[in-house]
Amino acid sequence: MNRPNKKLLNPEMFNPWVLDIIDDYSNRYEIYYGGGGSGKSYGAAQKIVIKAVGNKRRVLVIRKVDRTLKDSIYSLIKSVLSVGGIPYQENKSEMRLSLPNGSEFLFKGLDDPEKIKSITDITDIVIEEATELTEDDFTQLDIRLRPPESVGRPQIYLMFNPVSKVNWCYKHWFSGPIPEKSKIIHSTYKDNKFLTREYVDMLENLINTNPTYYKIYCMGEFTTLDKLVFPVVHKQIIDLEEIKTYPFWAGLDFGYINDPTALTWGRINPKAKQLYITGEYDKKGMVNEEIAQTIKSLGLSKEVIVADSAEKKSIEEIRRKGIHRIRPAEKGPDSVRHGIDTIMGYQIIVDERCPHTIDEFENYTWQKDKTTGEYINKPIDMFNHHIDSIRYGIQGVLKRSGVRIGGI
Repeated sequence: MNRPNKKLLNPEMFNPWVLDIIDDYSNRYEIYYGGGGSGKSYGAAQKIVIKAVGNKRRVLVIRKVDRTLKDSIYSLIKSVLSVGGIPYQENKSEMRLSLPNGSEFLFKGLDDPEKIKSITDITDIVIEEATELTEDDFTQLDIRLRPPESVGRPQIYLMFNPVSKVNWCYKHWFSGPIPEKSKIIHSTYKDNKFLTREYVDMLENLINTNPTYYKIYCMGEFTTLDKLVFPVVHKQIIDLEEIKTYPFWAGLDFGYINDPTALTWGRINPKAKQLYITGEYDKKGMVNEEIAQTIKSLGLSKEVIVADSAEKKSIEEIRRKGIHRIRPAEKGPDSVRHGIDTIMGYQIIVDERCPHTIDEFENYTWQKDKTTGEYINKPIDMFNHHIDSIRYGIQGVLKRSGVRIGGI
């Protein structure tokens, strides 16, 4: 392959572990996993950009949900190109970046698989947050990676934080012998020379405040989870036409710096005891005006949205921005436990296009008493932002249906 320009290969721009693998294209699968702030996604982006600059490539960049691309891997690859002084043309409407040598980066979500089927001559695939996908999603992408023989060196890059061991990525690459043509690259915050001291201190303090998060986000380890709060959750593509007659619900859990604001919605069938989760949106750092605008852009401005009543000022500000049907949740004694009990009474069906909600259901566990080692009747306060918004959202529907739910 041709060598890219010297500016792009300036060693000062790379973490050492990235330089170690920068010219190795011998493996079909490269698995970048580890802790938060390790630079794994940026390192993978640097490698694929260098590959595309050195030789004409057609790179398909994937996330499970299309709308999450813009603020994540799309911006990341643009940043790598800009920092490296690589000119490119951008088609914003199609989310496509084109380089002078004819290389292309195509950004797609798997929430519309038909769009993927029409793309031909893919030379490489980059999968951000690979744990959001299903194993079938990955298999379909793997099948599509069949570039012309003259191109050669096809690769799939997968990036993710390790979560629970029930995830398909763990089963595929970590529960037995490493599959052929696979290179596993583990990194933690200690491998990223560009981190601020403040961020490092935050990560290291997790050992005192949140041992599970410490294992996942600081040390980059898969965890063996304790007892799940919701052990049975059905994941499928939900046909919205089939459930459109059931009552609609939507819930909102506020966050800002450390936690995301989480908006979740769906349908519920109180008679058949079926709870459908069909949509999700979450993002950190959202102010109330942005929350209101997001609700409008998602087509939910005319729906009843039940939000965390601890944020009454935020609820009122959002209402004044045109979201007139937002209202606070009613909370009573032991409201979290009552809400969990209510959800437990339903068959939970989550659309596969809600990966963050699925992630929460697969990681939300009961606490253990440190002295006795026995489980207590209280869940851990993590992996629960969408679950909390579900508790709020279904409250109003169930009350109107005459279902007694206690405090939520």
